[in-house]
Amino acid sequence: MVDLNLITRLLPNLGIELQQAFAQEGMLKEFPAHTEIVQEGQHIAWIPLVVEGLIKVSTRNEERELLLYYIEPRESCVMSFLAGIKNQPSKIFAITETASKILLLPSRKVENWIQEYPRLNSLFYDLYTTRYSELIDTLNQLIFQKLDSRMYDYLKEKSRVKGTRTLDLRHREMAQELGTSREVITRVLKKLEKEGKVKISEKGIETL
Repeated sequence: MVDLNLITRLLPNLGIELQQAFAQEGMLKEFPAHTEIVQEGQHIAWIPLVVEGLIKVSTRNEERELLLYYIEPRESCVMSFLAGIKNQPSKIFAITETASKILLLPSRKVENWIQEYPRLNSLFYDLYTTRYSELIDTLNQLIFQKLDSRMYDYLKEKSRVKGTRTLDLRHREMAQELGTSREVITRVLKKLEKEGKVKISEKGIETL
């Protein structure tokens, strides 16, 4: 059982009945950074809702990965939600970007709740609209944007969600999330630095 006060602070507009259901049926867990909380191909028994921290959601094709979007506090993973209520295997995987506290909601209950409580339907519809827009932006970037523009946008977004202008990133991690190679990452970062868009130091990569 989860503290009801936490639920009401996290989701104040859901209504007391649904907040009580979340508190009674949900489970609160803490995960260290870089923990895979949703695996690709697994059936979703619990739908995650972020209380504290940050989760990145990605897809994988053979050896290549692609970052789809981030889940911030008060948000859930729409792809996990859809897979959970339809009892289908997940097409994405999700990893904690930072140490995170996550409210886990049982999929079998959520399926009933969205029929019983219209406010929950509205919540996930709003999240779906946001994620759909982000996925379209990602697709447009892949098709139409050059890699240097994609990388600069990627660095700015990662800075925003992590709350810092200086990022401690490995070239391998960037290559995985952008779907390219480490050699290309190194070359494009040097280009961005020459253009005055980033500053590279021992502390990390700073967006300017």
